[in-house]
Amino acid sequence: MNQAFHRLAVIAAILAFLVIVVGAWVRLSHAGLGCPDWPGCYGQLTWPEAAEEIQIANEAFPERPVEAEKAWKEMIHRYLAGTLVLLVAAMNWMAWRNRNSAVFRGKTGLLLGLILFQAALGMWTVTLKLLPVVVIGHLLGGMATLALLIWIIYSSRYANAYHSGSRIRAMRGIIIAALSVLTIQIALGGWTSSNYAALACPDLPTCQGLLWPETNFSEGFMISREIGVDFEGGVLDLPSRTAIHMAHRIGAVVTLLVLIFTGCRMMSISTLQRSVVLLLTLTGLQFLLGVLNVVKQLPLANAVAHNGVAALLLAVLVGLYYRTSKGTA
Repeated sequence: MNQAFHRLAVIAAILAFLVIVVGAWVRLSHAGLGCPDWPGCYGQLTWPEAAEEIQIANEAFPERPVEAEKAWKEMIHRYLAGTLVLLVAAMNWMAWRNRNSAVFRGKTGLLLGLILFQAALGMWTVTLKLLPVVVIGHLLGGMATLALLIWIIYSSRYANAYHSGSRIRAMRGIIIAALSVLTIQIALGGWTSSNYAALACPDLPTCQGLLWPETNFSEGFMISREIGVDFEGGVLDLPSRTAIHMAHRIGAVVTLLVLIFTGCRMMSISTLQRSVVLLLTLTGLQFLLGVLNVVKQLPLANAVAHNGVAALLLAVLVGLYYRTSKGTA
């Protein structure tokens, strides 16, 4: 197998993870609209810094005056995402140029299509002013990009030489279930964040001092929203945000139990033990970070770490899923 292709996939996966984490940092520091246009920032390739540039930008975008501390964060995220596009394009070029990598043409083509759609979602995130369904689509697209890159890394490392045993293959259904639950929980987390519902319940284990406060699930989970509204800061009332928060909180408990069960079932398989220990460690850390988000009132570093650990959990489960296969690339 082409080692250069494998190394490039590893670099791309690390960058994809970084893009997810920086994207969370941008979103959670309320810098998602730090640049009101796309792909530039106030009509520039960088962002306005000089007094004259800021004045011109403010005249061009009077509805969104320049906030330099937000603009540079948003552009850093775009630069990283743009670099990832170039790496994925290079992977496609290598897959079509090198016979040893030809088996990955379909996967790299899919990856390129996915990441270009991600770029479109990034644009719509800005032009539709943080429309929640677009924001969550952007998050899930980033996670899907990372998952596909992890699969390519395993495939390019082992190629057809990897053959899992029958005990490992028997775990496939459990891992699929764990992946499904984790994906739903990540989606709930994205919906919580994009609707600014993380602080709807400021206490634990109760919410607003009650076991079950007033909720409005129909409004909280309404996907279709009016176009043109500025969604920065959220537009939902407290019962709607509470419904979202409670769903995510219940999902966290379910995810914790499912991932612990998954890890315990696989612990007896010696070849998987290192991955299982990592899975269980990340699961405990993720639950702790979720609790601290409530107790500490969503500190930025903690909230960003919560997103990053979710991505790492996904990567570990995708790796375990690959190892339950028969080793085909």
